[in-house]
Parts: sequence; structure tokens; C-alpha cells
Amino acid sequence: MLRALSLFAALFGAVCMVIALAHIALGPVAIPGSVPVNATMDSEDRFYATLFLGFGAAMIWCSRALEQRRDLFGALLLIFFLGGIARIVSALAVGPPDTLFIVLGGVELLLPPILWILLRRARAQAAS
Repeated sequence: MLRALSLFAALFGAVCMVIALAHIALGPVAIPGSVPVNATMDSEDRFYATLFLGFGAAMIWCSRALEQRRDLFGALLLIFFLGGIARIVSALAVGPPDTLFIVLGGVELLLPPILWILLRRARAQAAS
């Protein structure tokens, strides 16, 4: 189970990096349902994309030794979960986003606890 979780974490990190690279290369045009933005918002999108690129790289790094890097893996899952909370704050402040981002918000809120539970189960399974 730990091997499958490690593979999933690596794939998850790679997907994050591809999304980030699309934002760095294309800017906000990479956002489905977006509208043209000014230079400030374009700059912000590309800047935050570099942080998501780093998140993906860290996820891949953790996946290579998930048991030994479980604390960092947990911190990354918490950060991803908080991204889902931020989407809720945004929806409450300015209204709901494009349907894709409602789905992504659900993924951001559900995936971290599921992965954390799976890691705990894998550790328990390996210990027995």
C-alpha cells in the first residue's frame, strides 16, 4: 500500500508541476472561465504558479521516501487542504467560481485527509 501511495504522490506532484508550468508560460489564459486581466493580476498568477511548482516538486521528493518524509508530506497535505478553505472564503466573498473550480475545491478538501489516512494505514500495515 505504501508503494501505491508513493506512486500516487509522485503523480500528484507531477500534475501540480504541469499546471504550474502552464500558468507560468501562459499566464491567466490557462485558467478555464477566466477573463482578461491587467498586468498586476498576470504577474500574481505567474508568481503563485512558481510556488505551486515548488509544491509539486516537494510532493515528488516526499514520494521517494514517504515513510521517512511523512511529516513534510503531512504539511504539504495541510497546505493543499487550506487551499480548499481559501476557495470557500473566495466563494463567500465574491460568489461561486467556474464549475471546474468548485470540483477542484472538493478535491482540495477531500484528498488530503484521505491520503493522510492511507499513509497511517500503510504504516500500520508495514509495522505488522
